[in-house]
Amino acid sequence: MKRNHFSAVFRKQWLDIWKNKTILIQFFMFPVLAVIMENSVKMEGMPEHFFVNLYAIMYVGMAPLTSMAAIIAEEKEKNTLRVLLQADVTPASYLFGIGCLVFLGCMAGGVVFAVTGGYRGRDAIWFLLLLAFGILVSAVLGAGIGTVSKNQMSATSITVPVMLIFSFLPMLSMFNTHIEKVAKYTYSQQLYLLVQELGGQSIGLENIAIVLVNFLLGVLFFGYAYKRCGLA
Repeated sequence: MKRNHFSAVFRKQWLDIWKNKTILIQFFMFPVLAVIMENSVKMEGMPEHFFVNLYAIMYVGMAPLTSMAAIIAEEKEKNTLRVLLQADVTPASYLFGIGCLVFLGCMAGGVVFAVTGGYRGRDAIWFLLLLAFGILVSAVLGAGIGTVSKNQMSATSITVPVMLIFSFLPMLSMFNTHIEKVAKYTYSQQLYLLVQELGGQSIGLENIAIVLVNFLLGVLFFGYAYKRCGLA
């Protein structure tokens, strides 16, 4: 991977993303909702930081996944990606460039969640680290979806159900024990449990194992998609 290629891809995508309102809104929607709900809704018996924790995990399951898939699929559809590859930009440089942009954009939203939730010191660090790993898992899944898709429409048809599963399972599991039994095997549910008990619960082996297995499955899916379809 060449540094100048990575920088060029990063700068190009930075300029492009401000023109794409569909992708751009992904980085702002849930952080803004969290600020509004956290400061305007107060109910007796509501857990501390309820909206911040819930929306943060929904954000992790949605924003990086849909952004990565949409960016790759759009550039494949418009043949922009083919031109970049023909210009000697390596697939690693391209993926790392857009991946870093999406990761940093999502982490900026993560900081908004941390500040809104009043997390400080060690709790803030752990909160952001948990979100960072969730963003990484979602970004890998999104890259796989974008790679296997021929255009934006096909990417959306795959992304929406996958995004709904990982974003909404933590919320639905609060109201249905059957869903909870299934949700516990997803990284988003495990991250939600850890964020919920931040400061009062240590990370257990089961939490780590489930999140790592989810990440490994995401990497395997991306590897399969890249081997079968490539980026061009």
